[in-house]
Amino acid sequence: MTQQSVAGAGAAVALKDAEAFIFDMDGVLYRGKQALPGVNELFDALEARGVRYLLATNNSMATPAQYVERMAGYGVTVDESQIQTSATATRDFLRRELPDDARLLVVGMPALREQLQAGTSFVITDDPNDNVAAVVAGLDQNFTYDTLTRAMNAIRNGAHFVATNADATLPVENGVLPGAGTIIAAIATASGKQPTVIGKPETLMMTTGVAQLGVRASHTIMVGDRLDTDILAAQRAGLTTALVLTGVATRDDLSGSEVVPDYVFTDLPALLRELIGEA
Repeated sequence: MTQQSVAGAGAAVALKDAEAFIFDMDGVLYRGKQALPGVNELFDALEARGVRYLLATNNSMATPAQYVERMAGYGVTVDESQIQTSATATRDFLRRELPDDARLLVVGMPALREQLQAGTSFVITDDPNDNVAAVVAGLDQNFTYDTLTRAMNAIRNGAHFVATNADATLPVENGVLPGAGTIIAAIATASGKQPTVIGKPETLMMTTGVAQLGVRASHTIMVGDRLDTDILAAQRAGLTTALVLTGVATRDDLSGSEVVPDYVFTDLPALLRELIGEA
């Protein structure tokens, strides 16, 4: 099935009338290192129509600059200002909550540390007894028992527990891999504390994105591949939602789901046909 179908909410804005789009990345624009069909044509159409857009990912394993380079490899030109990650959102959250020179114990890939320190005076420490203000955890492909122990001890010593996101899985070319949520769950179990989650399904990335774009939330369309994060976050923030079935969610998942997107598309080419008014 390749045709677009409307799944719910009659108040949803039509794609052709959208003021802006916010796109998830993993499972929407690419899987693993492979671009998904229709990416170039879709962004060409948005550029031709002067429609604004942002890319917003829960993935904290790359910096905005690295995502710009990655998209360029797919033939899509974007600016760093058009990239929002759960790591940059977490950094902005911590700026409001912690002293300028707060010490952070970070569980994640090097890009997470880099983004947390960009434009801040935060100090990164690996010592759980070093007056840690917050343990910040994301997807860490080198996660070890020692890492878990240090995070647990810092939280038990009084550090705040902050998660970039809680995605259970990460879509790749041939399936899925464990996501940040698996690591967050381990730390939560060991420490006895639940984290403050910054990424989707929380609304911070959506509300920040709409404000940056300078558009109405109701006339902004969030395109995602997960019901429990992308679509839920956008609905909570008042955006129109479009699910593509190229990532985590399947059509079977829609049956009985409490989270019902405004639109469902098999893939980006189907979304593009609706956008440009083709049958």
